[in-house]
Amino acid sequence: MKDEYIYRLEKVIKQMLTPLRDIPFNLVIESMTGKRVISFDPKNFEHTELLSLLKQAALQTGKDINKNGILRPRPNEVGNDIEPFVKNSLNVLKLNADTPTGRSGRKKSTGYPDILFWFNKKPYYLECKTYNIEIINTSFRSFYFSPSDEFKVIYDAPHFLLSFEIYVAGEQAKSHIYKCKHYKILSLESLSLDVKYEFNSDNQRMYSGKNGAVILDEGDIKDV
Repeated sequence: MKDEYIYRLEKVIKQMLTPLRDIPFNLVIESMTGKRVISFDPKNFEHTELLSLLKQAALQTGKDINKNGILRPRPNEVGNDIEPFVKNSLNVLKLNADTPTGRSGRKKSTGYPDILFWFNKKPYYLECKTYNIEIINTSFRSFYFSPSDEFKVIYDAPHFLLSFEIYVAGEQAKSHIYKCKHYKILSLESLSLDVKYEFNSDNQRMYSGKNGAVILDEGDIKDV
């Protein structure tokens, strides 16, 4: 009986670890939040008018960044520095860009999406990214988010992504000087997503010696 139980448990765990693939972005958001992802409609004048403003914001952002560049040791850190430039460009265009809030009303700087902005009194979500042209066609993971009680999607809205191609324009001290040479504005409603489960633990369980790993030995180390 016990062997049968263990077998069934192992089977369930194996099924859990099988990745889910090619799930449409709009279905994921709607199932997680109950909010619709509104598709970009090129025949909708309001949408095309907004796209024109996003183009202006992208060009201004790139221009502002390229004045001095962004100093970072590694390219994957540059994306965090792009967001304030994008917000500023959107606000110059009177789009009231700000950090989105969760259901509690508290602003969250981390997690998807980066920006909530408004056009004609309607909400729009925007994620900011950077990319390297040399790896743009690879399978390297570049977009991800996790469920949360404070997930920052609380409106029915279109979801956009603004990404900048960055390159090393010089060196300063131990950092590279990154600048932009291209932008992409994406509408995310049909983006294909994968889900891969993971097991995790925390420090309390890890080091407590109670319901965590077994502590085999420990001791103080004297300073030389």
